[in-house]
Amino acid sequence: MKIHSYVVARDFGFAPNPFFDYCTLATCKPIIRRTAQVGDIVIGTRASPKDYELVFFLEISEICTFEQYWQDPRFIEKKPNFSASIKHAFGDNIYHKDSKQNWVQEDSHHTNYDGTPVKENIDKDTSGLNVLIAKNFSYWGRESIPIPEDLRLIKKIGPGHKSDFNNLQKLKIIEWLKTLPSGVQGLPIDWGV
Repeated sequence: MKIHSYVVARDFGFAPNPFFDYCTLATCKPIIRRTAQVGDIVIGTRASPKDYELVFFLEISEICTFEQYWQDPRFIEKKPNFSASIKHAFGDNIYHKDSKQNWVQEDSHHTNYDGTPVKENIDKDTSGLNVLIAKNFSYWGRESIPIPEDLRLIKKIGPGHKSDFNNLQKLKIIEWLKTLPSGVQGLPIDWGV
């Protein structure tokens, strides 16, 4: 089991998407999505000036392809819908292939304002190969909570991610995460509402 920790530079409830009973990571962080396994934990921390605060954690319960994610009826509400709620607008179920096996990027947070695809986002997102799915998660968003001082080895600044925790560090992190309530605890940082 690995713990993957990264800084959530932008939080719109898109990556991760904590809504509709599952926390999913279907865009951004392609290296984590490509290498993570069922049972791994992903932790997102707050960017400065509130470093050392937890935005979310998820324990991966399933891993699927973009096509499986697109077709799965459990995740229909995660397909972007701009005429529904703000939660629906930031849906992360945006990739599938057309009849010629080309990537389709649905109108979403990762397209241009007019809904046209953004090749850079398609290339980065689909290089991750997988969608990470979690039933066990805690998402704090703008209500991020302080990380205990002895656990401040979790990544707190900069791009990339950290996964090189030793067994004692992993045990301490997991014990702390078990004390937290599950589900959505706050709104995304960047919603501005």
